[in-house]
Formats: sequence, C-alpha cells, structure tokens
Amino acid sequence: MFAVPDNTLLVPENPALRHPVRVALEFAADRGRWGHLLRYDPDERFHALISADEREEIWLMSWLPGQQTDLHDHAFSSGAFTVVDGALTETVARRAPGGRAITESHALVTGQSRVFGPGYVHQVVNDGPDPAISIHVYRDGGRDMRPFHLDPRFGPVQL
Repeated sequence: MFAVPDNTLLVPENPALRHPVRVALEFAADRGRWGHLLRYDPDERFHALISADEREEIWLMSWLPGQQTDLHDHAFSSGAFTVVDGALTETVARRAPGGRAITESHALVTGQSRVFGPGYVHQVVNDGPDPAISIHVYRDGGRDMRPFHLDPRFGPVQL
C-alpha cells in the first residue's frame, strides 16, 4: 500500500481518452440502457443506435444463427466491439508481405472484445446454434462500412 498526500487532486477521467473496449464493456453491463431496443430480425442482422455524440457512436447488434456481415472495413473509424451474449466469429483479412492474402479467425464468447482501426478489414458471423448480442463503439466517422472481397493473390480489395 502507499500513502496519498493530502494535497492530491482527483482529476476526472476524460471520456475522449477512454479506450473503446472500456466503453463497450460499460454499455454491455448496463442492459437498462439498451434492453428495450433489443430485437431479433429473421431476415437480417438487427442494429440500433444506443448513444451518439460528437466523439463516438454506440450500437447494439443482435445476430441470429447464420447472420453475418460481408467482408468490410469502417473507413477512417476506429473502435471496438464486445460480445454481450452468445458467440461470434470474427475473420480478419490482410495482405502479407509479398502480397498474398492472409485471414485469421477469432472465436469470441460472452465478455470478449475486439478492437479495430482505419483500414481494418473483417467479417463477423454468428456460426453457432444460439442468438448472439454485441455492443459496438465507433469513433472518428461512425458505422459506415466499405465492402471488400478477398483476392487470394493480393489480399483484401475494396469493391
């Protein structure tokens, strides 16, 4: 343990500096903020805006088995997503030195998060038997998605 001097001031946390995973986990833990928005759509992945300000957008997404995104990036946005319930698989695509395509898959379960930045090309899918819920935080440009396809010789190529 250590002593804190009497003249020490508590500096409030700057919300702009909070890591997007911390924001996603905070929202995930507070179902009262988004539980009333939750829906499952059998035709397409459901999403609803929970909160937005000049710095970031926080989105709720639900995934029935088999629902997925296409391969995409979020242009100049950065952020993170956290699995609130169920399981999702994220596949990340990139170009290796020499140009060939590399993909890496990450199985995510309740409480796990992934971070993304500008130009981060990925696909998210619910390939399990149960519905899934996730919270997504987008900074510097929002949720816009640019589509890609994977060329085995050159890696991800924007459509």
